[in-house]
Amino acid sequence: MKIAFHGAARTVTGSKHLLTLKNGKKYLLDCGMFQGLGKETDAMNRNFGFDVTEVTAMILSHAHVDHCGLIPKLMKDGFDGKIYCTPATKELTAVMLEDSAGIQESEIKYENKRRAQEGLPYLRPLYDTSDAIAAMDHFVQVEYDNWFTIDENIDVQYTDTGHIIGSAAVHLKIKEDGKVTRLTFSGDVGRYRDVILKSPATFSQADYILIESTYGNSLHDNATTTPDQILHWIEKACLQKKGKLIIPAFSVGRTQEILYALNQLELERRLPDLNYFVDSPLSVKATEIVKHYPQYFNKTIQKILQSDSDPFGFKGLKFIKSVDESKLLNFRNGPFVIISASGMADAGRVKHHISNNIENSRNTILFTGYCEPHSLGGKLLDGRKEVNIYGVAHEVNAEIGSIRSMSAHGDYDDLCQFLACQDPKQVKRLFLVHGEYKVQQDFKQRLVRKGFVDVEIPEMHYEEGLS
Repeated sequence: MKIAFHGAARTVTGSKHLLTLKNGKKYLLDCGMFQGLGKETDAMNRNFGFDVTEVTAMILSHAHVDHCGLIPKLMKDGFDGKIYCTPATKELTAVMLEDSAGIQESEIKYENKRRAQEGLPYLRPLYDTSDAIAAMDHFVQVEYDNWFTIDENIDVQYTDTGHIIGSAAVHLKIKEDGKVTRLTFSGDVGRYRDVILKSPATFSQADYILIESTYGNSLHDNATTTPDQILHWIEKACLQKKGKLIIPAFSVGRTQEILYALNQLELERRLPDLNYFVDSPLSVKATEIVKHYPQYFNKTIQKILQSDSDPFGFKGLKFIKSVDESKLLNFRNGPFVIISASGMADAGRVKHHISNNIENSRNTILFTGYCEPHSLGGKLLDGRKEVNIYGVAHEVNAEIGSIRSMSAHGDYDDLCQFLACQDPKQVKRLFLVHGEYKVQQDFKQRLVRKGFVDVEIPEMHYEEGLS
C-alpha cells in the first residue's frame, strides 16, 4: 500500500492524506481547506493533486474547516462514496460547511465588485450553500471505541482526542496479502488539562502513525489561568482605555472555551459589567451543539453542571445573528467585547471588525490560538505596522495581544503523552503532519530521543510505500 500527503504537509492547514491499496482502492483521511497561505491559498484549494473519482471512501477526524472544509468540492468534482465520522462531528460539520459556503459567497461578491471596476473576470466560490447541504447525505455516523468495517480490506476505530467535541484519532486495520497492517492518524490532539473536554484516549499499538505537530516545539503557559488572562485584557482594553476588545476565535472549540472562562469570572463575581457580543451565527449554532454532548465533558464541568445549567452563559452576553446587527457594532462606542470568527482573522465578520477598528489606539485585538504566518492574524502577531484588509492599507494602531495557553492543540508534552501508549520499537514509521517545517524538525529530534527510529516529515504531494 501507499500513503500520499496532499495537505497539512509542512504546513498547518488543508489536512488530506490518501491511502492507496494494492487492489487500487483509495481511502481519504480528511478533506480540509487550506487557510491563511496568502495568494496561493485559492489555487491550492482548487487543485486536490489526485483524481477524486477514484476515492472509495473518506474518513473524517473532526469538524474544523482545515480538516473538513473541502468536502463539498470533493463531491462536486466527482467523489460519490461514504464519509465516516462521529455523531458530534457530523452535526458540527453540517453547520461549518454551510457557514463556509456563506462566507465564500459573501466575500466573492465583495471581491467581484472590485474586479468589475478594474475590468477583471469574476471569481466563483469553491462551492455554494446547496453543495454544502447536499454533501451531508453521504455522512455515516460511528461511535467512539467501536471497530467497524468499511469493506473487506479495512476496519476502522475512532478514539477521542479531546480537541473539540467529536474529534477523533483514526485507527485502521488494513488487510493485504494475508496480513494486517495497523495505521493510526491522530487528527488533532487536544490537551490533557483541557478546561472542558476529556483527555485524549489511549489506543492500541500501530505499525505506522501520522501525528499532528502544530505545537511540536512549544510548551503552553499554564502558570496563569485562562479566566485571569482574559480578565487582564478586559480590564486593560475596556476599563482602562475605554475601547473595544476584539477577540478573533474559532467558532468550534475556542469560542466555547472563552464563554466558559467568562462564565467562571461571573460565578466568582469578578466579571466586569460590560456587554459581551458573540458576533458569529456559526458560533451560536456550534455552542448549542456542544451543549448536546455533555458526556464528552471532563469531570470538572460535569460537577459544575449540577449547580449551573449553562456553563457558557452569563450576564451581559449577547448573540449577534444578522448582518445589520453586526454592522451596527461599528457605530457603537466602547467599552465592550466582541468575540467573532475566524480565529486567524482571515475571513468572516471579525475581519470587518478589525478593518473598522484597527487604526484606533484605544482598541485591542486579542488572539487566542494559532495563526498561519501569512494570515491577517499571523501578520498582526508578527508586529506589522501596516496590513492590507480587503485591498485597503490600514495602519496598526490598536494594541495586539495574545493568549497562548488557550490553544486546543496539545504542546509537545501533550503530543508525547499521546504517543506514550505506543512501543516505539514496534512503530515502523512515524510521519509528522499538520505543522510548520521548522517546528516539525525540532519535534522530530524529540521523538527520536524517545526511541522512534524512523520519523519523516513529508512534503506536499509526497507519496511513500508502506511495507
